Amino acid sequence: MPTSARVIAVDLGASGGKCFAGAFDGNGFTLTEIHRFSHEAVTVHVPDRSGKVEERAYWDDLLIHRNVVEGLHAYKRQVGSGVDSIGIDTWGSDGVFVTEDGVPLGPMYCYRDHRLDGMVEEVKAKIDAAKIYGITGIHFQPFNISNQMLWFLEHRRDLLRRGVRFLPAPTLFGWYLGAEAAVDSTWASVTQLMDARRRKWSKEVLHALGIPGRVLPRIVAPGTVIGELRAGLAESVGLNPARIIAVGSHDTASAFAAAPVSRPAGALIISSGTWSLIGRLIPRPLTGPEAMAANLSNEGGIGNVRFLKNCMGTWLVQELRRAWRARDGREMDWEEMNRLTGQGRPFAVSLDPDDQGFYNPQNMEAAIVDFCRRTSQEPPQDRGTMLRSVYESLALKYRVVAEQIQAASGSPVSVIHIVGGGSKNAFLNQLAANACHMKVVAGPEEATAVGNAVVQAMGLELIRKPADARSMIQAAFPIREFTPKESDTWEKAYARYRAVVK
Repeated sequence: MPTSARVIAVDLGASGGKCFAGAFDGNGFTLTEIHRFSHEAVTVHVPDRSGKVEERAYWDDLLIHRNVVEGLHAYKRQVGSGVDSIGIDTWGSDGVFVTEDGVPLGPMYCYRDHRLDGMVEEVKAKIDAAKIYGITGIHFQPFNISNQMLWFLEHRRDLLRRGVRFLPAPTLFGWYLGAEAAVDSTWASVTQLMDARRRKWSKEVLHALGIPGRVLPRIVAPGTVIGELRAGLAESVGLNPARIIAVGSHDTASAFAAAPVSRPAGALIISSGTWSLIGRLIPRPLTGPEAMAANLSNEGGIGNVRFLKNCMGTWLVQELRRAWRARDGREMDWEEMNRLTGQGRPFAVSLDPDDQGFYNPQNMEAAIVDFCRRTSQEPPQDRGTMLRSVYESLALKYRVVAEQIQAASGSPVSVIHIVGGGSKNAFLNQLAANACHMKVVAGPEEATAVGNAVVQAMGLELIRKPADARSMIQAAFPIREFTPKESDTWEKAYARYRAVVK
């Protein structure tokens, strides 16, 4: 069994990507960022075949691939030519159809594209909601691949010719490097097409939706070697033909794997970023009526199940910043945003971050004002109060979901682990502790990349399971704790919040 390894962890999110060099040896584990880039969905307004102008949102997958390759160049410059493996994780939706010659049938749609706005109901019309939830354990979201597949079959069926196949986002970017067209079970689990217990594509669901099984990639376990860096590409970037390993390619699965949880049964985990994925680790899926009514999902983990809810995270703050950039002609830096937040009036309004109006509005500030008016609240009068209201509402929504998860799983939690980029937001971490009346343990900040590297270590047979790396993670990355404060104030705020957010 090897005792050391060097890996490249590629972490692709919905607003940017990062590449890391990871090193395992007898003394522990190090992770160094070597390349990062920003990207965002591109919106176009084009007429369809009837002449109706549609707003469409696409990802620039070639720009993303180009930056992955730049990450390989950066590794060669900063580390050297020797690397044992490469792993890629992405956001949990989207993909492209390609022909048998490897030609994409079009750009990669973004999951916020409005073509999916009514697709949940169309899926439910094809298969009973309780049936599909009982099989897949996944609740209904507009961006589910089940919805995307059904839309394609209803509107682009003529393109589904012999040899055409669907490549999910992580599969596509791995395939560009030399991997086979396979997808790991953590990403496949969130499609609403995989049997949560058997970890295979559900023939019953595919049949009900009319999806031919031949278009879907093979499902593999996290840690499976699925190819190696193509010789020509390896030569061009100056690396050896490293193995490509299917990691927990759903970024949340990798993030959860990196949470330094000592007792999973008593811990809530929040992967905090553009989205807030709030959940706990359980041994097997829970698909009963209470879990379904609370819209809880059973997403594939690394040797477990992530019983969670997908909630809006700092997306509202990001979009406020974008709206103000358009208005002001300059972009506020985060230090200025944080200063304004600290000056804002506490508990001015209660917002539901998951309100449909916040999903993909043209202007987030206007959407917040509209929500306040629809719920008979006076809209915030300044930017600081608006920002503070968003953060307070996120923290209070964490408590709502924590109570739902505890009720549906039948056991309490006593500590919250916050991982991912949002874990460095000390203000939000403290609000979460206050709102939930629980200690918050924050970090690691780059949890997704850490989990990505850890699963590669499993594939290279350095460790058997993520828990084997817990001590290395705790030693390598700063972990901060936040204790609850102002208990009475937050209890009253929660009562007001629940009067608005049912």
